[in-house]
Amino acid sequence: MNRRTFRRAAVPAALALSLGLAACSGENETTTTGGEGTSTSDLSGSIAGAGASTQTAAQQTWAAGFNAENPDVTVNYDPVGSGAGREQFLNGGVPFAGSDAYLDEEELAASEERCAGGNAIDLPVYVSPISVAYNLPGVENLQLSPTTLANIFNGTITTWNDPAITADNPGATLPDTRINPVHRSDDSGTTENFTDYLHATAPEAWTAEPDGEWPLQTGEAAQGTSGVVQAIGAGEGSIGYADESQVAASDLQAAALKVGENWVAPSAEAAATALDSSSRVEGRPEGDIAIEIDRTTTADGAYPLFIVSYAIACTAYEDATQGELVKSYLTYVTSEEGQQAAAERAGSAPISDQLREDITTSLDMIGA
Repeated sequence: MNRRTFRRAAVPAALALSLGLAACSGENETTTTGGEGTSTSDLSGSIAGAGASTQTAAQQTWAAGFNAENPDVTVNYDPVGSGAGREQFLNGGVPFAGSDAYLDEEELAASEERCAGGNAIDLPVYVSPISVAYNLPGVENLQLSPTTLANIFNGTITTWNDPAITADNPGATLPDTRINPVHRSDDSGTTENFTDYLHATAPEAWTAEPDGEWPLQTGEAAQGTSGVVQAIGAGEGSIGYADESQVAASDLQAAALKVGENWVAPSAEAAATALDSSSRVEGRPEGDIAIEIDRTTTADGAYPLFIVSYAIACTAYEDATQGELVKSYLTYVTSEEGQQAAAERAGSAPISDQLREDITTSLDMIGA
């Protein structure tokens, strides 16, 4: 995946989404009854993260679970979008970030100054399909091939009864309703993953390089994942892309995509199958785990339009307490308990045991 150039610009602070509540006790060690029984923690303080809005439901779940075990710790997460989250992290505004795209080479270089002589590491914490959601009453089980999808979003296909869509949906009755493609207005890792999918699977129709910023002057722009879902729902004939968890929670339907000779609907299981076909990005810093997604896989049951969303942290922090809190929180996030909780709440695919072991090794580097 090609990554855009990082711009060191100040990011206005947005109102943080508070995901954890500090306990009233001032004791350093607290005993509380959590989800699986009594838990003792000597952690206290607060940490803030910012970034991918796709992680919102999962971050809410993780923060609640972590707080149950560590009631003297407050975790805040501001879902401002992947690009803004990375910038806030690199500028020292937050000790960790959430991003649907891993750091590029320039961002990695900038992290050396931010990370007190260490470096930033990308850790896969959230795996979820990106749904192609649509609002077309009376049309169910829509199917779209990569080329058809690319031509919808590049503005070539403008009505729902276009021959290309009809060919993808034999026997379906499609109206002559005008298509309104909706994309993200903010710098978004979801956009980068979506354009990466189009570029890889339909290169003749989608010639723009993958980018977190929408590259064309087409369609309607909306802020954040929730904004895209709302815009699609508000306009009959609209279509857009968003994390499956928020599409599933809406009244919208999701199209099946053509993978090889099969049509595959978005699901956590199908995304996990596609992830198994992917590999690690080479040449990354020690501890960094960036995934090169294979968008062209034809594996049975795979859904290659998905997000590997990362937590980004430093291997060294000027404030040792902040580093310890980040390490402890991300250890919970990637634990079997944390991943299962996110799967139940946000519909994500839990990471594998092997990936968890690799992430644990990376987290052990924090403070080294």
